[in-house]
Amino acid sequence: MRTQAGYFFPSMAMKYQKPPLSIDEQLDLLASRGMEIPDRARATRYFTHINYYRLRAYWLPFEAPCGNGDHRFRQGTRFDDALRHYLFDRKFRLLVLEAIERIEVSFRSRFAYVLSMKYGSHAHLDVSRFRSPDNHRKCLEDLKREVDRSQETFIGHYRTCYSDPESPPIWAACEVMSFGLLSKWYGNILLRQDRNAIADVYGLDEQIFGSVMHHLTPVRNMAAHHSRLWNRRLTIMMRLPSNPPDLRRQFSSASGRNMYNTLVMLGYLLMRISPGTSWVSRVKTLMAEYPQVDSGAMGFPTRWREYPLWS
Repeated sequence: MRTQAGYFFPSMAMKYQKPPLSIDEQLDLLASRGMEIPDRARATRYFTHINYYRLRAYWLPFEAPCGNGDHRFRQGTRFDDALRHYLFDRKFRLLVLEAIERIEVSFRSRFAYVLSMKYGSHAHLDVSRFRSPDNHRKCLEDLKREVDRSQETFIGHYRTCYSDPESPPIWAACEVMSFGLLSKWYGNILLRQDRNAIADVYGLDEQIFGSVMHHLTPVRNMAAHHSRLWNRRLTIMMRLPSNPPDLRRQFSSASGRNMYNTLVMLGYLLMRISPGTSWVSRVKTLMAEYPQVDSGAMGFPTRWREYPLWS
C-alpha cells in the first residue's frame, strides 16, 4: 500500500524481530560479510562511541548485493574505508556550518537594516509591507514563540523596559529568528525592490537569493544536528544564477542534488561578505587530506580544482 506521501507499507506489516547485537557481534557480522577488520580493538573503541547505524551509511557504497537479498562487501573493503569517510564528513560538516553561520549573521543584519531604515523600528509588524497576510500572521506567531523562550540579554532588557509594541524592534527580533523563519520573512516581503535591496550586497537577484536561503536552511539543520552530508541527496534545490557570468560557470550541471553546487554558492557568498576568507582554501585542503573519499558522491566534477573559485 502506498500513501499520499509516497511511502510504501506492506499490506501485511511484518513485526520487527531482529535482536540487539553486542559490539563483538556487530563486528562479527561485518566480518562475515567480507569486511576486513585488522585491528579489532580499535574498531571496538569506535563502535563504543559511534552508533553502528551512524557508521553504516558510510560503508553502504562498499556493499555489493547478493542474490538472497543480503549484502556482502566488495573484496578488499576494510573497516578504515568507512571510517575515513566518516571522519571526513565530520570535518566537512563543521566547514559547511561555519560558512552558513557567517552567511546567516550577514543575512540577519541586512534584513533588519534595509527594512528599519525604510519603514522604521517595527517594520515587521506592518502587514501592508508583506505579500500574504496569512503568512505574515504565521511568521509573527512563530516570532513570538521565539521571543518568549529566548534567554538573550537584549530580549530580557526589552521585556523589563518596554511594554509596547508587541515585539522587539526588528534589529533585535531578527536575532532570535531561526534561519528558516528568517527565510520565510524575506520571501514574504511585498516589494521586489525591498527584497533586492537586501540581496544586492551579495550580487544576486532577489529571486535567486531567496531560493538560496531556502535551500541552505535544511543544509544548515543537517550540519548542526550531525547528519551526514557526504553522499547526501538534497531535497530542496536552489535556483542557479545566470549572473554574474563568472559565478554561473563555477557550477556543475552534473551535481544535481549533491553538495558540490552548494559549496560553490557558499564560497561565493563568503567572498562577498569577507573577500579575504580562507574558507575555500580550507575546503581544498580537506579534500586533499582525504583522497580516498569519493568526491563524485558529492557531485564534484572531475577537474573541479581547475575552476576559478578553487584555483
